[in-house]
Amino acid sequence: MSYEKILPVLLIVIDAASAIPYTIKGDVGHVVYWIAAAVLNVAVTFMF
Repeated sequence: MSYEKILPVLLIVIDAASAIPYTIKGDVGHVVYWIAAAVLNVAVTFMF
């Protein structure tokens, strides 16, 4: 992995981790939001 992708990968991990408390609370809307943010960052980081 190149040095340019370290920060985006860290952001992807943080986005996915942000969904955990909402999963425990059962707040589906926020879970979908944070997982979608992680997926969007994956798409931008690794698809182009």
